[in-house]
Amino acid sequence: MANDDHVARLRQGVDAWNAWRRTHPDVEPDLRDSGLRGLDLARADLAGVDLRQADLRGTILRGARLIRARLDGANLFKAVLDDADLEGAVLTGAQFLNCAQLAVARNWQSAQRDPALACGAPIPGA
Repeated sequence: MANDDHVARLRQGVDAWNAWRRTHPDVEPDLRDSGLRGLDLARADLAGVDLRQADLRGTILRGARLIRARLDGANLFKAVLDDADLEGAVLTGAQFLNCAQLAVARNWQSAQRDPALACGAPIPGA
């Protein structure tokens, strides 16, 4: 279950969230199972964040740092991943994710993902 304080901080906006991340580098934000549907999280620092099973339908993640983020089972229906950095992210079991969404992200080839999302690149660890 998500940490309510972390969800509230993210809902304050990307600038406030990123400032909080810079001043609390040792905190590993927990946004598991959170309802983040339709939020504008463009340029958000979500590196290493636990977003397992999160509802990210229609969420704008343009340019977001999702390096090593856990997105296992997250609902990414119509999520915008343009220029998001997916280096080392875990996308296994992500719902409604497709190759068109991945192809516009950065470093998607290094993300752990299901065989259906090979998208022409080897899957790490497969």
